[in-house]
Amino acid sequence: MISHLCAATPVLYILWIAMAQIAAGQEDREKTTALKDLLSRIDLDELMKKDEPPFTFPKTLEEFEYAFNEYGQLRHLKTGEPFVFNAREDLHRWNQKRYEALGEIITQYVYELLEKKCNMTKQILPEERTDDEPTSFIYLSPDALSNPSKLLVLIHGSGVVRAGQWARRLIINQDLDSGTQIPFITRAMEEGYSVMVLNPNENYLEVEKSAMSSPLPSPTEPSDEPAEKRDRKDDKEGKKKREFYEKYRNPQKETETERIPIRENSSSEEHVLYVWDHFVSQAKAKNVFIMAHSYGGLSFVELMNQRETEVKEKVCAVALTDSAHNIWLQETSKGTQDWMQQHCCNWVSSPEPVDTLLDPMLRDCPRVSAGLLFADISL
Repeated sequence: MISHLCAATPVLYILWIAMAQIAAGQEDREKTTALKDLLSRIDLDELMKKDEPPFTFPKTLEEFEYAFNEYGQLRHLKTGEPFVFNAREDLHRWNQKRYEALGEIITQYVYELLEKKCNMTKQILPEERTDDEPTSFIYLSPDALSNPSKLLVLIHGSGVVRAGQWARRLIINQDLDSGTQIPFITRAMEEGYSVMVLNPNENYLEVEKSAMSSPLPSPTEPSDEPAEKRDRKDDKEGKKKREFYEKYRNPQKETETERIPIRENSSSEEHVLYVWDHFVSQAKAKNVFIMAHSYGGLSFVELMNQRETEVKEKVCAVALTDSAHNIWLQETSKGTQDWMQQHCCNWVSSPEPVDTLLDPMLRDCPRVSAGLLFADISL
């Protein structure tokens, strides 16, 4: 009996090892499956935000410790250095939010320059409005409607720029003369022009979204487990999920917002059309000149589509810069195309010397080189 048992011991030992390995393998597989499930639930973007500082930034240039020097360059008050985007390494989203906060201050700074340096006034849009509806605005020189001779209309491109700006990035990284419309406005006024500065990106009022009720749980497949046992299991799994997400949650949730469009100014095209109907067409100037950058050129061509006869009668010349218009996609008439050939010119970024005539891409208006003048102007 003992001899049989001793003889069987190696077999039992091997069987025990095999069973242990199977059990361990099963446990490892369960752990691996659980780990995969856990990893699939991790939002890597959220994980990267875990140690992110609060999105609380200064409200003025002075609080940012920056100021524009006598050359219109943005410099640090203590070090005299240009603006540094990467204020904190490995925190790109926080650096971007900081940059955007500074950009909003720059926008207000440019508005002040339009009002104080250029002596322009803010005109609220739409003209006939209720007290509680969202509004936009443009800037007008004192003689914008009364000057009988010449009127200059400035239209910037798309993106974050607002009235008086060509490119926020150039304002911050180079100087005010490079990124704003101020030099164009002062030069025009010196030569007897009245001026209108449009604001085609101010299209909506952004407000905090009202809290939405939680969605109803989706129906689940029926289970054979007793309800009490199933509830305990669900509670246990739910607790684990909450603990996990609490550990890796984003500590600062960005506020959800919704946009309320501004009546008759909810897009760049609408804005340009509205300003034409209510201001440019009402101005006494016999000669209207328009300068439009990037998407502003597309908005001008759309104005031509809507008010072809009026534009032809009133506008003398149009200077486009890296215009985004497309006469095919915008379905412009042959009459508009012929008029643009004679009255428009599109200066585009090019390594060729300034004013070098370039090959036309479409049959609309001449394209000439602006050198690399507009290469850094972001949309």
